[in-house]
Amino acid sequence: MKKVLFLSMLVGAITIITCCTAESPYDDIYGWEGGENGYGMGGGTSTTTGELTTFDIALDRTTAEPTAVAAEYFPDEEDILENNTFSIEIPIDLSNPEAKTVSGVEVTVNGGHVTANHGSVKKVCYVLSGTTANGSFTVVGDKKYAVRLNGVSITNPDSAALNLLSSKRAFIILAEGTTNTLTDGTGGSHKGALYGKGKLFFNGSGALSVTGNTNNGIHSADYIIFRTGNNIYVKSTANHGIKANDGIYINGGILNVEVSAAAAKGINCESHIIVNGGRTTVLTTGGGTYDSDDQEAKGAAAIKADSTLTVNAGELRLKSTGAGGKGISVDTEAQFNGGSVYVVTTGSRYSSNGDTASPKGIKVDSDIAISGGRLWVRTGGTNGEGIETKKTLTITGGEVASYAYDDAVNSKSTMTISGGYIYAHGRNNDGLDANGNCYIKGGTVYAICSGQPEVAIDANTEGGYKLYVTGGTIVAVGGLESGSSLTQSCYQASSWSASTLYALTVGSSTLVFQTPLSGGSGLVVSGSSQPTLQSAVSITGGTTYFGGLATLGASVSGGSTVALSSYTGNSGGPGQGGPGQGGPGARY
Repeated sequence: MKKVLFLSMLVGAITIITCCTAESPYDDIYGWEGGENGYGMGGGTSTTTGELTTFDIALDRTTAEPTAVAAEYFPDEEDILENNTFSIEIPIDLSNPEAKTVSGVEVTVNGGHVTANHGSVKKVCYVLSGTTANGSFTVVGDKKYAVRLNGVSITNPDSAALNLLSSKRAFIILAEGTTNTLTDGTGGSHKGALYGKGKLFFNGSGALSVTGNTNNGIHSADYIIFRTGNNIYVKSTANHGIKANDGIYINGGILNVEVSAAAAKGINCESHIIVNGGRTTVLTTGGGTYDSDDQEAKGAAAIKADSTLTVNAGELRLKSTGAGGKGISVDTEAQFNGGSVYVVTTGSRYSSNGDTASPKGIKVDSDIAISGGRLWVRTGGTNGEGIETKKTLTITGGEVASYAYDDAVNSKSTMTISGGYIYAHGRNNDGLDANGNCYIKGGTVYAICSGQPEVAIDANTEGGYKLYVTGGTIVAVGGLESGSSLTQSCYQASSWSASTLYALTVGSSTLVFQTPLSGGSGLVVSGSSQPTLQSAVSITGGTTYFGGLATLGASVSGGSTVALSSYTGNSGGPGQGGPGQGGPGARY
């Protein structure tokens, strides 16, 4: 969040002893933040160690799916393969295609290009096998149908490899034990190497590889459903990996997607995306580009939903390396109810024609609600915010960990935390940053900022808002926003040591946390009753969070007692927020 640096800050009047932090060579003066095209860099930087700082994302085509799944979602019962019968099988050998008419289904051949027209015939299943380096398979017809891929390899230099032009439901069945390949060339203007005018439903436990060189890899003009057993790899060098107009529903399966074009999306939907199971891995490597129609700079994104995103179970593993790239970009609401989401971005800000696209782990234009599951985010490039919503953020459960170049967790409006486990580490800015009120009512919160004038937990005091602490277990390296309302008592340590295990005991519960290698001034803690704090402890057992940066339920030994004093949060300066923090001029 942008800050106005008051040169009259009474740094010398503050008695809190800080650990060593690197001082930023850039001053946040008159609303401009220096750095490498940087916004949001105040004083110093903060770093730490552990799995959260090193985990990475790579393609993984192994077939073991996550065991925890949610109920499958189908917009219509007719979308379920088991509710349908496709008893008329039409074999098509692409190695040696033959024109024929079977059961009222007409198959025509032009070189290696095969067109099948089933008209009004019901229960048709096309069974594809063989190999062609210059061919395709096209379907037209007025009734729903199935296409079983039974060890087929199709390359079409001029257009789509699998061109499903019927607007009716298409069930694509990946035959068990088979490997299937679809590749287009660069000679046409088609929408995808695998294109469906109607709904696409992927079933079966075979493997499918799709490569798009002209446009998208897989494209449906309607919606797409993936199911358990699918093992699908999609690559696009020209545009998006998987594209759907009306919805993408991942009920299971193994999906691996990689795209390399500028501003390309790995999975792109003009409507809703729902994840109920499976393991989905997406890599984007393209940089930003300027969209002259929309007159704005745009970056790539591993997942882009023009409507809502809902994650109930399964795994999402997302990485974007280009300038302006994002892990997740959602135009309306995002809900994280379960499953595991891992996001890495490494690119910096992209600028063109006076506009910019900033890298972000998760960007949502409306509300974010997190009630369960695991959500890990790391951003490495300049301006990279971890989790950002343009409206409200509500956390009631789950594990949320953000280790970000800029703000770790940012909401343009209200932020409310009443449950869950939250780690928010802004390496060059705030940990938790609300541009409206920030309410901490429960849960376990560990927040770290970079140093003055940033704070670990920030609210927009200049806009008339506040940080309200009424519950929860809190550790804030860098203190709280000035003028906070602390219904639950908070306490401060006179000093803290870097890269050290501390044990915070509140009643019968002990939270062990590792301090960063460097970070903001002051250490503030809070709990439902007056806590005790020990430094340099040793632990055994327990449940770890945030890649080992926090542990609950461990056996604690050794260490020394740290004196705690009452913390009001009402005066400015290091560790307690200060004048000019938050409010007008903030970058959202």
